[in-house]
Amino acid sequence: MTKKVWTIVKNKYFLSTTFFLVWITFFDGNNLIHQSQLRAELNKVKKERQFYLDEIEKDSRTYIDIQDNIEDLEKFGREKYLMKRDNEDIFLIVYE
Repeated sequence: MTKKVWTIVKNKYFLSTTFFLVWITFFDGNNLIHQSQLRAELNKVKKERQFYLDEIEKDSRTYIDIQDNIEDLEKFGREKYLMKRDNEDIFLIVYE
């Protein structure tokens, strides 16, 4: 049994394949570990891209809605940017 295993281990094709796999996994500039890290980063960037595309779509819809109605525009300015008329006072309640 050990002689059979030893002949397989001494085989030049087995040795070259083993060396190749070890080299690709650990030592190459584009090794498998680095590739998996890059793939994880790519997935993260794709999720961020989708988030920002959704935000752009939401903001575009809001922009279209407030352009049509002056009351919605005033409400948007008051809520988001704390705008007020000259004769008004604003009280902010901050919850901790």
